Amino acid sequence: MCGIVGIVSAEPVNQQIYDALLLLQHRGQDSTGIATTEGKHIHQFKTKGQVREGYRTRDMRSLLGNIGLGHVRYATAGAAKNEEEAQPFYVNAPYGIVLVHNGNLTNTRELQDDLFRVDRRHVNTSSDTELLLNVLATELQDTISGTSLTPEHVFTAVANVHERVQGSYAAIALVAGYGMVAFRDPFGIRPLILGTREGLGGKPEWVVASESLVLESAGYEIVRDVEPGEAIFITNDGELFSKQCAANPRLIPCSFEYVYLARPDSVMNGIPVYEARLRMGDRLAATVAEHMPLGDIDVVMPIPDSSRPSAM
Repeated sequence: MCGIVGIVSAEPVNQQIYDALLLLQHRGQDSTGIATTEGKHIHQFKTKGQVREGYRTRDMRSLLGNIGLGHVRYATAGAAKNEEEAQPFYVNAPYGIVLVHNGNLTNTRELQDDLFRVDRRHVNTSSDTELLLNVLATELQDTISGTSLTPEHVFTAVANVHERVQGSYAAIALVAGYGMVAFRDPFGIRPLILGTREGLGGKPEWVVASESLVLESAGYEIVRDVEPGEAIFITNDGELFSKQCAANPRLIPCSFEYVYLARPDSVMNGIPVYEARLRMGDRLAATVAEHMPLGDIDVVMPIPDSSRPSAM
């Protein structure tokens, strides 16, 4: 479980991303990172620990640009205490790509072998995010012709990623000089939501994030959830393109998002998390009533605290 956010804005995004990561802090406390693009240059800072502890004024000042992404990590793959495993991850070809990822890949051994033997790419950590980044970079490299990158190049590459990668992945990537890419696995296991607002001079601004509260707190209008298997490409100028890139997409979200992972004031896949937890409590109470006399119950104890609505 991790928290991710990506923003395409008409003004500098470093503070917006920092504020968004504070709201997503419950999704990971091991490490955090932010990357921005200024023209074709990528600025990046990542560190162990929580958001409030990790960033200094000098770090924020170095994150220049109107497009960026951020990450908070809860280590489920790789070394939890290794700063090198903190996201985002960067690869220099093609163009320069930096990526953040929420989820778990399940065919990592096969991917590692293919990247080494077939794609001739070196992976320097045990993080499955670095694998995902290199697979995306390889597929983009094989798809593009000439020097320019088009939305169709992006969508073809993501479709090929879906063919190669197994597991859960909601991902956001910056392509230096071109824009931002966001995509979700064909089963929509991990959440990803799209929002927009009007920026300076009427230019549209866009955000994609793990949870809806990020959008609402910053004044973005919720557009919709990114569909399972869908890819979204937003150019530096704020033009949005989207396409379904999976052959047989189906929405099968992780139930633990509603039980434990998400904040109660978020809405995921059109379902308010708090209301879902209340309904879980109703269902559990009805089940208990079928199997034991209710007069024998002395206490209802919520463990962990996310179960408090259900307990009530």
